[in-house]
Order: sequence, then C-alpha cells, then structure tokens
Amino acid sequence: MANTYTLIASNTLGSSAASVTFSSIPATYTDLVLKVSVRSTRAATSNNFDMRINSDSSSLYSYTYIYGSGSSAASSRSSNDTSFFISTMNAANSTSSTFTSAEIYIPSYTASQNKPLGSFGAFENNSSTTNEIDANAHLYRSTSAITSLTLYSGLGSFSFDTGSSFFLYGIKNS
Repeated sequence: MANTYTLIASNTLGSSAASVTFSSIPATYTDLVLKVSVRSTRAATSNNFDMRINSDSSSLYSYTYIYGSGSSAASSRSSNDTSFFISTMNAANSTSSTFTSAEIYIPSYTASQNKPLGSFGAFENNSSTTNEIDANAHLYRSTSAITSLTLYSGLGSFSFDTGSSFFLYGIKNS
C-alpha cells in the first residue's frame, strides 16, 4: 500500500452489528479509501450491503452497477436512491468462513462539489457457481464535505456477522 495511506479508523466485529459508522472523519486528506471484509447473518447464500454518507437518507444517490459471475454478466443503473448499493456479500448459508472483500474509493471528499465514488467487490461461494465480481460508479449529489460513512444490510434487518472488518484510510496528495 502506498505510504500516503493513513489508517483513520478500523472496526473488527466481536459480535454481529446492524450497521457500522465511521464518524467525525477529519478533513485533512485529499481522498478516502474504505476496505471491508464482510459477511451477513441472513439465512441465505447472499445479501447486499449499502452505504450512506453523512447519515443522509434523501434521494441524492445514483449508481451504475456491473457484475459478472461464473455463468453470466449484467449491468444496471439506479437514480434518486436513498443509499448506494456497494456489493453482494456472503451470508449465513454460503460457504463457511468466506467473506466478501470490497473497496470504496472516495476522491476529493471535502470539495464543494458533487461527490463521485468508485467501488469494487468480490463475493465468493466455493460450493456453487454464484461467485460474483461487482464494480460500481457512484454519484452523491451533495456539495457538503463527507464527515461520516455508514454501512448496513441492504436487504431487510440483517446484520454484519462476527469477524466482519472495516478499515478507513485517508490519502494525502493523491
């Protein structure tokens, strides 16, 4: 990892949690990177996870989503949502001890402009052909600086499972 990355905060869950929030993000960096390894408590093979910025649930989120699996590929778009879809994640019925890895890159998070973001996720389920790679282009239509990020289950009231980990980095001079 480049020596310009500075760990701002991290959280590895000792018990399940409905959401994880990074708050009071300092304005001392040029960009942010959030790296996660997540699994859901949902009794299914997979679940979605989403993200909100600054606890804002208004319809300011848009994204274009592409994915590929062992058997298909597709894309979709969504506008005027109340959060971002980040990735599909492993759930309770997927291969034991597998976690989805994802990275969210947030450039110019303090600039007085709409905020573009990019994310990439890899869902792995060794016992089936449901492995999936997600790539997303996001736009948060707000000129406010980003001061908090909240990740949560996108499908119902499920939680991130024990062992899920979250690392927020600041990048200087990117």
